[in-house]
Amino acid sequence: MREPSSGHAGQAVERILELSADTQIARRITGKDSPAFHNLTGAITAYGKVLALLTALQQREEFYAVIGEAEFPEYAAAATEARR
Repeated sequence: MREPSSGHAGQAVERILELSADTQIARRITGKDSPAFHNLTGAITAYGKVLALLTALQQREEFYAVIGEAEFPEYAAAATEARR
């Protein structure tokens, strides 16, 4: 199994942040009672959920990286194997 790349996750986070910012700008110039406003609000909410997921995955990767560098490599190896 291929290990996920922190670089790719970081790029995904950056792209989601850009999309979210663009959507928030578009929502500000849209009428508050329009269907488009509500659609944009839903999109912003979805971007937030994706960001939460990506951040949690990054933190998990960082956690396993720290465990892998610990004094107890046999436990780190077991944790790594359990993830696969």
